[in-house]
Amino acid sequence: MKRLLFILPLLIFAIGAAFLYWGLNPERDPAAIPSVLIDEPAPQFELPPIEASATPGLSTADLANGQITVVNIFASWCLPCRAEHPLLVDLAEQRDVRLVGINYKDKPEDALAWLEELGNPYEAIGADENGRAGIEWGISGVPETFILDREGTIRYRHVGPIHAVELDDVILPILERLQ
Repeated sequence: MKRLLFILPLLIFAIGAAFLYWGLNPERDPAAIPSVLIDEPAPQFELPPIEASATPGLSTADLANGQITVVNIFASWCLPCRAEHPLLVDLAEQRDVRLVGINYKDKPEDALAWLEELGNPYEAIGADENGRAGIEWGISGVPETFILDREGTIRYRHVGPIHAVELDDVILPILERLQ
């Protein structure tokens, strides 16, 4: 019994030290949010266009069309979406990339005004007014961006706004590799 009382604190210390080492490991990114959708086909969805918009809606069938596609989930009420938008406009204009959007839980008139003000880089935009498609994509908030290969398989997920460094160092190399 005395031996157990001596070993128990050492065992608790060893377990605590292991968790501390795991938590402080510099190779582990605590901000990374894993996605079960990586290397899986895009979820099934069919979204109408934003009401009164000339831009067509979006569905799963539009994503497996032989083109590399960037899917950006955004909303007019989202300040980080506004911050990343100029980079998306530039990406759509400067690169041979198909950019589509999912407008998440937004009022149609607000989304249209936002796109009119900032520019519309999207080839298609699905209106996800009730948020169901966002749930299917497994988003944790907006903005989120996914890169899909030519067959419609999700190859990358970016949570939060895209910054210039991430665009240059992460997203563009992935797009190049998929070419």
